[in-house]
Amino acid sequence: MYSDERRWSEKGETLSDVSAQKEFGISRDDIITAIRADKLQYREGNMHGYPWLRLLRHEVEILVIEICGKKYLDEIKIRNELA
Repeated sequence: MYSDERRWSEKGETLSDVSAQKEFGISRDDIITAIRADKLQYREGNMHGYPWLRLLRHEVEILVIEICGKKYLDEIKIRNELA
């Protein structure tokens, strides 16, 4: 399996906090709470003066399982594959 350092540079292994909210239906508060609890690593980004957080996809998926359950995550993945 990839080390976390390698995941930061691999295509598809990271996503923004906004993308995580849209894709998985979690709130920014959920993300911030998980960061403060050391459940999510993040890197700060800035695009045209607008700050955003870059997150590791596998950690977001683990968070979604904790919040919403494995069945919910599986349904999201299937829906995204069909889109």
